[in-house]
Amino acid sequence: MSIEDDELIKDFIVESQEHLSDVESQLLTLETQQDGVDVALVNKVFRAVHSIKGAAGFLGFEVLESLAHRGEEVLNRLRNNEMRPTSLVINTLLKATDRLKGLLDSLETSNEQDVTEHIVALERLLNDQSSVAAEPEDGPIIETHETPATKTASTKTTSEVSIGHSPQETESIGSAIHDAAIVSAVDSTIRVDVSLLDTLMTRVGELVLARNQIMQFTSELGNTDLLRTTQRLNLITTELQEGVMKTRMQPIGNVWSKFPRLVRDLAVICGKEVRIEMEGKETELDKTIIEAIKDPLTHLVRNTVDHGIEKPEVRRSIGKPVEGCLTVRAFHEGGQVIIDISDDGAGLNLDRIRSKAIEKGLVSQEQIARMQEQEIAQLIFLPGFSTAEKVSNVSGRGVGMDVVKTNIEKIGGSVDLQTRPGQGTTVKIKIPLTLAIIPALIVTSAGNRFAIPQVNLLELVRLEGEQTTKSIERIQGAPVYRLRGRLLPLVYLRNVLKTNVENETPQDVINIVILRADDRQFGLVVDRINDTEEIVVKPLSKQLKGVAVYSGTTIMGDGKVALILDVLGLAYASQVISKMRDGALIDPSGRAKESDGEPQTLIILGTGTSRRLALPISQVARLEKISKASVEFADHQEVVQYRGKILPLIRLASFLGLESKETAEDELLNVVVYNENQRSFGLVIDKIIDIVETSLQLNHPSTREGLLGSVVIHDRVTDLVDLPAIIRMIDCPLPRHLTANV
Repeated sequence: MSIEDDELIKDFIVESQEHLSDVESQLLTLETQQDGVDVALVNKVFRAVHSIKGAAGFLGFEVLESLAHRGEEVLNRLRNNEMRPTSLVINTLLKATDRLKGLLDSLETSNEQDVTEHIVALERLLNDQSSVAAEPEDGPIIETHETPATKTASTKTTSEVSIGHSPQETESIGSAIHDAAIVSAVDSTIRVDVSLLDTLMTRVGELVLARNQIMQFTSELGNTDLLRTTQRLNLITTELQEGVMKTRMQPIGNVWSKFPRLVRDLAVICGKEVRIEMEGKETELDKTIIEAIKDPLTHLVRNTVDHGIEKPEVRRSIGKPVEGCLTVRAFHEGGQVIIDISDDGAGLNLDRIRSKAIEKGLVSQEQIARMQEQEIAQLIFLPGFSTAEKVSNVSGRGVGMDVVKTNIEKIGGSVDLQTRPGQGTTVKIKIPLTLAIIPALIVTSAGNRFAIPQVNLLELVRLEGEQTTKSIERIQGAPVYRLRGRLLPLVYLRNVLKTNVENETPQDVINIVILRADDRQFGLVVDRINDTEEIVVKPLSKQLKGVAVYSGTTIMGDGKVALILDVLGLAYASQVISKMRDGALIDPSGRAKESDGEPQTLIILGTGTSRRLALPISQVARLEKISKASVEFADHQEVVQYRGKILPLIRLASFLGLESKETAEDELLNVVVYNENQRSFGLVIDKIIDIVETSLQLNHPSTREGLLGSVVIHDRVTDLVDLPAIIRMIDCPLPRHLTANV
């Protein structure tokens, strides 16, 4: 076989798989249309199978062609309203579709496969009169789901074409219009091998490393001209990085497309009625992340149908709709992707979880007695845990939720579970957008630098003077720090890595990095906190792969290597998670203080000498530093050229009538970039103080436009900025008494 033939077959396989990618969901939709078939939808499925049949015949794949031909005949009956989309019909078509996929997967190695079973099943449908659609007296019912405008256009086109052509010619002119649409779509896209994208991503990673080195050298030299050039290089590198990242991004709907079929089949096996609703299918993730979450998500969906949703008779007896609902939702939040999988089932049986955990020896009676309900629910993530009485094709092997948790955490994500008895369960998964280039906090311990992924970072705490001894307590010999009434266990990085220096004098400053691991918080004590920067993740060497506290390496701006810390591995190595799970470090009073309001992550900004402002981190798109010389004026407003667009600047202190410090000509401005309705604005502030997670309680509502009120954060009064209100005032700068009439 020639190279040209090989390429032709590869193109055929890829195109055929693309044709079949949507067929499954389309057939499931048709199954619900017993009263009137959506002809347009049937035509989509028909065209897909027809294209596969034609190409297979041209290339001489007779087995594939014969199966596709029989499927095409059944679909032709459906679109002519000669057959109803009964469960039997759809089941047979789905099985034939699965076989087509299997044939395509093995096409390059073998074309001698038996499809007799599927062809016989399809022929049985063609000969079975029970599935034939009954026509009413006035003719067949054909539901096309067209709007009035569409119907008019369709009628007009048909009459115009029919004037000079026979029905057969009219149909040919219509396959021509379809082919033209396909050609147009092909011209606008191009297939790129994944390995080429991986290579391109690697090169961009090296460019980011070089960019970091140049920026570090530039800051040390202090040359203003070189600084401007470096800022331009930084901007171009960032845009290139984002562009390459977009080429690797895929919608999460690619994973979800199999869920409707999965839920349907499982519901039949389990004797249940379940529908699935999906929101945010367009949410995009890096291809490597997509591949990593495919199996965990599939298991969670299976688990929900099997364990979560009750049987129809049970739901009916307690007043619930007979049909259960499984909802899968995805959205972006704070630089991460959140995936919620929730159901309206019975919720977790906590008593059963207690007894099973004790029975399997996973926890003791004393431990279970000290656990809160939320902690008991988390026991289902322990290895070997299962409440199933017997092993089935669906569940009961004791391998599942622990694997889900482990696989999600391997890619830097986290899994949380909330359950309400009688109402249902929600599993919340947080995952990063990509694994190749990530923002990280750089810290120093015992003279070595380490990177902490920013996805695990909550806030930073600095203790000075007497606080270094008074603020740190000990419970059962373990050091703890009381943060806003809640005791957090402390982990000294030097101790974990066994890099203590003998006879070292005590430090008068303690830096604590508050981290989250396994949905639990702890403080990591380091010698120095350096800065945040984007790092390129490199794999660990063979010698370090077995060390659980490291997840990778990176090259810093000075060319030296820094290790990336595995926050979850640190928590396990220091036994923080087991201690907290045992309840030894739980402070009931701290829980009560924290539970008054919903925790939010805020960025604390500084203006002047003492004024503090706060913004929800969800409103912040990026933090930038720009030179004062790059600021221009347009329409009486300060602007700056930013990523190919004009970014309006808002000097926050001046806008709110607050004191602000003067900046030198060569000094960089701190800018918070905010996006709203596909527009961007830059807030110029004096400094960024901190990022904290806290429960908001407005102690003093504000009467000034642009401020929501005042809150107490870290024992300091802080004004909460109403950013959307400020943008509205910028867009409509009218006197206050006139704005109501606009």
